[in-house]
Amino acid sequence: MSNPNRNRQVDPELYQRLIEESKAPYRGLRRFIYFSVGASGLIGAFVFLMQSLAGKNLERSLPNLALQVGIVALVGWLLRRDRPSPKDHP
Repeated sequence: MSNPNRNRQVDPELYQRLIEESKAPYRGLRRFIYFSVGASGLIGAFVFLMQSLAGKNLERSLPNLALQVGIVALVGWLLRRDRPSPKDHP
């Protein structure tokens, strides 16, 4: 008995997307999370920068500002690391 699905061709665009997804699973989800955390870090850095410039509670706002800047730098590094390599594109 022959399988009727065996002779059916897969759309080349769908096939390419599936190949890319198999090489880097959940890349879209990871990038969404990176952008969300990065945006949160930028907002936090802005708030603590404004508090520092106003001179309010410097002993608390400066370490928090440093933490937020570190988070933004980490997210930038993760995004750069998650870029598709040139060998992934034909």
